[in-house]
Amino acid sequence: MNSTPGPPGQVPPDDTGSAGFSADDAAVAVLRERLRAADEAIEVPHGLWDRIRADSPAGRRQRRPYRIAVLGAPVGHRPRLTLVVAAALVGAIALGTWWLVRPGGQDRPAPPAGTRGVTITVHNAEAACRELRTLECALRVAKDPYERYAAPGNRAARVWHGDRLEAQCVVTDGTLVQDEKGITSTRWYLVRTALGVEGWLPGVRTRNSAEVPDCARGGDTR
Repeated sequence: MNSTPGPPGQVPPDDTGSAGFSADDAAVAVLRERLRAADEAIEVPHGLWDRIRADSPAGRRQRRPYRIAVLGAPVGHRPRLTLVVAAALVGAIALGTWWLVRPGGQDRPAPPAGTRGVTITVHNAEAACRELRTLECALRVAKDPYERYAAPGNRAARVWHGDRLEAQCVVTDGTLVQDEKGITSTRWYLVRTALGVEGWLPGVRTRNSAEVPDCARGGDTR
């Protein structure tokens, strides 16, 4: 027997005798029909898909392509890159200028012309080391009074407590040094050891009371 389909959503008459159409099949058919009708009723706003494609990563790359600039930076990052490079150049120039004009740079201190050396005596603040001439009790004569006293490579010679050195001149603006008793000083003496080695002895490594002339600028004391 043939049946006439009803309106959407209406369950067709029960006619399971010859076609094998069960109640479950009827419910599924109704659900499908309702979903199809709801889908047809939905209206997509005009331009929605275009906006979705434009906001995707691929769309953004197409809309604002990257062009490689100096040092491989995107064009959009050029202002920041320019500031970084400019700051680095200014810092390098300032550092180079300071290195050239610093007290320990090319304008190095030297004994003033026509002056004679003054004998000073090495003093070790550690009483236990005063009678020992071991490496542990040695005191450093530095190469540069404006570098860190214990810096690697800043050693010209070793001296011990009681050694007598010839001080040629003194600078008063060297690196601040503190001895084992807490005494500090920025005075450094340009000295010559008994072996003829020249270097700089920190003021805290002597208890000098003799007048030593100030070093002049412009000579190489290394």
